[in-house]
Amino acid sequence: MLSLCAGIAFFVGIHLFISGTGVRDRLVDAMGEKPYTVAFSLASAVGISWAVAAYNRAPYIETWGQVTAGRGLMVLLMAVAFFLFAVGVTTPGPTGTNLSALASGEPPRGIHRITRHPFLWGAALWALTHLLWNGDLASLVFFGGFAVLTLSGPVSIDAKRARKHGEAWQHYAQASSNLPFAAVAAGRQRLGWDVAAEMGWWRIALAVGLFVGALGAHRWAFGVSPLPV
Repeated sequence: MLSLCAGIAFFVGIHLFISGTGVRDRLVDAMGEKPYTVAFSLASAVGISWAVAAYNRAPYIETWGQVTAGRGLMVLLMAVAFFLFAVGVTTPGPTGTNLSALASGEPPRGIHRITRHPFLWGAALWALTHLLWNGDLASLVFFGGFAVLTLSGPVSIDAKRARKHGEAWQHYAQASSNLPFAAVAAGRQRLGWDVAAEMGWWRIALAVGLFVGALGAHRWAFGVSPLPV
């Protein structure tokens, strides 16, 4: 359990206190963008491998206990999570690597009409769902750590983009939202069938395929089926 706590603290810490702060800017100035990216990617790989290995070895210490009710709701939430992070991770945008959209003044399209951080919101939903339904101490530490990281990540990324891109970022941020559907509710964005085409039907099909595959393989990989039957 101590190893799990240390692994999660390391992985979350390097993102919150290095990648998400001015420390990153100073390291990039000192090392260069590419060497920093390589070093941080290696540190992240070490951190997540450490946390996963420790979680798999951690003893089962019950907190509120495994939740058996509401499995249908859990499956539905996971379908939304897979949609957000599968479509999000394959869609370039200013919160990722496609910074040219800021310079060109390109408005939010596709999944970014819903949220400018789809991958992180999908990962947050995954983490919170597993945290709530597992009900043990190791899951609280493991999935709780990922929940903290993914929920704070959008704020960190927004601050980083604002520092570096100023007015161009503010223009994009005002046309979109961090919280899913907030820009739609405020009338700054709209949804319709044409938005699905903007997302790309292949991305939606990919999300469905990954979700169905994960659902079918869950018992084999983790020893328990998430299905309500």
